Amino acid sequence: MQTENILRTTLLVLEDTNTLSFAAAVDPMRAANRHAGRSVFDWRFATPGAADVTLTSGLSVPASPLHLTAACDLLIIVAGFSLEVQATPALRASLRRLAATARFVAGIDGGPWIMARAGLLDGYRATTHWEDLGAFATTFPNVITSDARFVDSGNRLTSGGAAPAIDMMLHLISDLFGPGLSDRVAGSFIYDANTVPARPQSRRKLRVQHSPITARVDAIMQAHLEDPVSIRDLARTLGISQRALQMHFQTRLGITPQAHYLDLRLSEADRLVTETGAALHDVALSTGFASQSSFARAYTRRFGSSARKRRADQIRVNTA
Repeated sequence: MQTENILRTTLLVLEDTNTLSFAAAVDPMRAANRHAGRSVFDWRFATPGAADVTLTSGLSVPASPLHLTAACDLLIIVAGFSLEVQATPALRASLRRLAATARFVAGIDGGPWIMARAGLLDGYRATTHWEDLGAFATTFPNVITSDARFVDSGNRLTSGGAAPAIDMMLHLISDLFGPGLSDRVAGSFIYDANTVPARPQSRRKLRVQHSPITARVDAIMQAHLEDPVSIRDLARTLGISQRALQMHFQTRLGITPQAHYLDLRLSEADRLVTETGAALHDVALSTGFASQSSFARAYTRRFGSSARKRRADQIRVNTA
């Protein structure tokens, strides 16, 4: 949805934040203002407390305590290391206060961990840096963890490191101010913005997420995207009860087996939509949906727009 309003933005920067992740949040806003010929973003920096914050490069962000920050439209949290130490009760309370009225809350790199610790991602799909995904899924069972470059879930946006953060910011600019502005911002960075958001951040297997049970079930699911196997039959194949299977997934991945299966099918559907010319009816059938309408509803809920629109947007970007 496009708007002419200025987006009042607070960027919370934590100690030991990666400098490139910090820039990935700030520079797209700066470039958007330049290419729009006016201020579409008005941002201010915030720090956890009354001390300057030092980035991994040694650069400093002057102190501007978060608890003194007024309401904002967009709240972005950028973090790197020592997340548990920095997620103090006072910081979490300030984040909840600001998130209550913000139009959007976004986390970059370790930022999603801080969001989850504050309870801002319960019930939402989210990602974080791929090195932390396993621990993230186990620590926050109420968050639907996804190995994706970035995730847009309701008014919550989360991304991995710096490059996915640029993807996320371009996505936000496109949604708010139009794809033309987003394309000009990407062009000014000489940045290839054709990456599929749902594509995993790394091809390295995140085995720490899985128990032997969930890993075996995941493999069966991957082999049966077109003809989904019922949860009952999956449990029977492994010789355990459905309840035990549910507990394995909830404990290890922070998600139900049903939701995990749907996530796998929709990720494959999005790959087919954005990377191939397959008919949408065939995409639906090849990812286990009995009808076009059920596929359309599930796809739109997951990705925030119809498959037809996402394909058209991808074609436009590829031919620009």
